[in-house]
Order: sequence, then structure tokens, then C-alpha cells
Amino acid sequence: MNRGISGSTLVLLLVRMIIGVTKKQALRTVLLNKKVIIQILSGEPRMAKFDLSVLTVTLDQPVEKAYQVYCEYGGVLIKGLFTDYIDALNNELEPYISARHPGIDSLPEHMKDFAGRKTKRLTQVPLISKTFRESMIDHPYLMGCIDKIFENICDATWMNTTQIMQVEPGEKAQFLHRDSENYQIIRRMGKSAPEVTSNCIVALDDITEDMGATRVVAGSHLWDDFDRQAAYEETFPLELKKGDGFLFSGKVIHGAGANVSGKPRRAMAMAFNAGWLTPEEAFPMYMKWEMVKGLSQRAQQLLGFRSFHHTCLEGGSLWTVNFEELANYLEHAE
Repeated sequence: MNRGISGSTLVLLLVRMIIGVTKKQALRTVLLNKKVIIQILSGEPRMAKFDLSVLTVTLDQPVEKAYQVYCEYGGVLIKGLFTDYIDALNNELEPYISARHPGIDSLPEHMKDFAGRKTKRLTQVPLISKTFRESMIDHPYLMGCIDKIFENICDATWMNTTQIMQVEPGEKAQFLHRDSENYQIIRRMGKSAPEVTSNCIVALDDITEDMGATRVVAGSHLWDDFDRQAAYEETFPLELKKGDGFLFSGKVIHGAGANVSGKPRRAMAMAFNAGWLTPEEAFPMYMKWEMVKGLSQRAQQLLGFRSFHHTCLEGGSLWTVNFEELANYLEHAE
């Protein structure tokens, strides 16, 4: 007897029709995006917004819960991670952001589109902002997550970069990418590669889809084929409230969306990588020990002012001076 099409079968068919993927890939999309709703608008099927509640944790939930979500979806949204500090941070950054011009002229032509011709980018945040270096860089909850992510990979982590990204009105969507592609061998290893880099996007203002919210492909860190290009329809917009942080794997596909609103979208990337891997931003080249020595040892480590000692995982020490702990050397060299 024909009992009709079940609800789950219908969702599977819709996903295949919308995204244009195989049955296996469509099934994975349905399983990963348990609360994705399929809508039909104006006679044309399209994927509605991903239900961010499946990715969301709060600061009163254990780090283990955040890590579980991170592993399953490739990222976790931490509500109110930096709410108490954003106003002070924005006040310290404002003169520098206002003085910046959109785009980065020094980049190769193909990278100018990636960076955004109508996007203001500002680095050196730990130097500029006292709030950031004293209250945000080593936030206990975020550090708890980072420790879980890099457990059994490295004994200590670098801060890869801190970068303000202000997407101005009229900016087009950034092409989709993985942050781990900075390290080519990781891309070749695909999903089996160790977790060597992780990024936290922090909302410095409320961020909506129209403003150019980052678009994310949930579960793409688990794809069998890392050479497959993601379709735009596979992404969801990462709409955030001011102070929220989205911590995600370097193996997750993402990219800034187009800003079709009338106001800029301001966010900050706080990226981390394994302590034995070269970071993007050379913090010790523009910061002085005098500024850093009063910070916590964890903050000093993140900024590259401490050596990396492989004690738990065994191995030698890195980033030393004449076999001496770098921080001790700097203290005595004053």
C-alpha cells in the first residue's frame, strides 16, 4: 500500500533539489542541520536560516558541552562571551578604524578581492587596546575551549592573529575558504589533519545577514573531499549579537557575506594555532616586553613572549634563547 512520502524523505529530496548534491551528501546535511527549515518562497525553493540554537552555548555551561558542539558542527557560538568589554574595546579602536581606508593595496591583485576592496582591516589589536590585552586575550572560558581543541596536539598555543574586519556597505561576498589552507599540507590531509588552527569571530556590534554576516558551512570539517567547492546555498549566515563569539575549526568553510545594508559590519577575528606552527601575525616584532611583562603567563605565551615546552606530549623546547626560557631572558635583558 502506498502510504505517501514520509516527512524525512521529503526533507531529503528538498535538500538534494536545492543544493544539487548526492543522496549521501544530502543525508549528511539533514543529519548535521537537525533544525534547518526548508521554505518555499515565491515558488522557488531555498534554504532558510540555520537554527543557531543548535550551535549555541552560554558561559554557565561546561566547556565540554562547547567542545562537543564544536566537534559535531565545526564551530560553537558562545553567547555573551565578551559583552562586558566590547564598548571599551570599540572606544580604543575607533580612531584607528576611522583612519583606515578600505582595501589593502600591498596585496597581490587576486588577494585584494579576498581581503575586500570595501572592507577595512586593522591588526595590532593587542598593541592598540589595553582592554583586549588585559581582559580579553586570555578569557577563561575561551581558553578552556582552546585547551580542549588543541589537547594532544600541542602543549601551548600561539595567537595566530587579531584582526578587525569592518565590512562597509556595498562590499561583495568574500569567496568561501578554510583558514587551515594557510598551511598547505593540512589541506592535503583533509579531515584527518590535526586541528592546528581555530578562529573566534567576535561581534563588535549586532551583526545581521544583510550587513554581511559571515557565512558558514556546518560540518564541512568532516567532508571526505576537501577539494570540493561549497555552493553558496550550503552556507548559513552567522547572525550575532554584540559580544557573542563564534569559535570554529580552521577546517570549516566560511566567508564574509555581502553587505547590502546601509551600515558597516564590525567584527574581530581572534585566531589561535598550535605552538609549533608559525602564526600569521608577528606580535613580538611590534610589541615590547615592557608592555607584556605585567600580563598573565598565558597572555605572554599567546603573544610569543614565552617559549614552548613540550612536556605533556614529550619533545624539546621551541622559541628559546641559548636554551633559556624566553620570558626569563627578556626579564634579565632589561
